[in-house]
Amino acid sequence: MAAKRKVFEATIQLEAGDAAVAELGKVLGPTGVNIVAIKREYDESTSGRRGEIVPVVVTVLEDRAVELRYKSPPTSFLIRQALRGKGAARPGHDGARRLTNAQLRAIAVRKLPDLNTNDVDAAMRIVAGTARSMGVTVSES
Repeated sequence: MAAKRKVFEATIQLEAGDAAVAELGKVLGPTGVNIVAIKREYDESTSGRRGEIVPVVVTVLEDRAVELRYKSPPTSFLIRQALRGKGAARPGHDGARRLTNAQLRAIAVRKLPDLNTNDVDAAMRIVAGTARSMGVTVSES
């Protein structure tokens, strides 16, 4: 039997354990798939990570079967979570908080499967760039 052909694919950022049906409907409505079933599957799979944003890649096949592939939370979300607050109101002008090297490494290790590198040091540089764009400085301690 031949493999099913992919007809639609989208990445959607949803709240773990409580996906918004409206958000799913906006993206997946034109495909004709069962949105409530997708919401249930997403909520069951991510219920242990409540309070996080968990992106999911939704692939719709030609027979309207759906495949869900979960990704790690966005880097900016993980940085805000580590800081327990936001970045600078005006990045580049106002100083914000500091991210320690240990926090940076922890975020980089968590994001490693979704980044285009296998090296933790390179992943740390990627995460540090996102932190700088948020107005967050990275300290050596």
